[in-house]
Amino acid sequence: MVLLKKIFIIRHCEAHGQSFEAQLTDRGIKQAFDLSEFFSNIRIDRIISSPYKRAIQSVQPLAKRLNIEIEINEQLTERILSDKNLSDWFEKLRETFVDIDLKLEGGESSQEAMKRIVEVAEEIFNGVTQNTIIVTHGNLMSLLLKYFYNDFGFDDWKNLSNPDVFLLKKESNQVTYERLWK
Repeated sequence: MVLLKKIFIIRHCEAHGQSFEAQLTDRGIKQAFDLSEFFSNIRIDRIISSPYKRAIQSVQPLAKRLNIEIEINEQLTERILSDKNLSDWFEKLRETFVDIDLKLEGGESSQEAMKRIVEVAEEIFNGVTQNTIIVTHGNLMSLLLKYFYNDFGFDDWKNLSNPDVFLLKKESNQVTYERLWK
């Protein structure tokens, strides 16, 4: 028998900014409760989140309803494109989807960020739980999907919503993905 493993990747709900401490907006709080409802008929064994406040708050209603502790994982933190304030950050980000080794000053290349989140996914796929939720950020989510499907690119990142939910399924060493939320 082949065991099917599922990873539900959630991009955090709408927040007040990008800082580590940025909290969800009122709309984001409602979205977090909507996410909890969305998962009401799906068995979840484990929840892992970025340490950013907006990520944790996005999954708190669900964790509380399921009585599952949220595991904090530093590997799920937002990717740092650069430690400089880039006026052309949008174009620089686009370039990092084409050249995944491009590393801007004080930042992390797409390859480096991808490695972090892929390690988390592989640990889950090789672990004992069947249905795991990862709560992270749009760029990191995109890089995980790009790892499994190289065609996932900058335009796909641009079309992500807050929140967003993708399902990665691994069966017989084959990983497939589908978007569950828009």
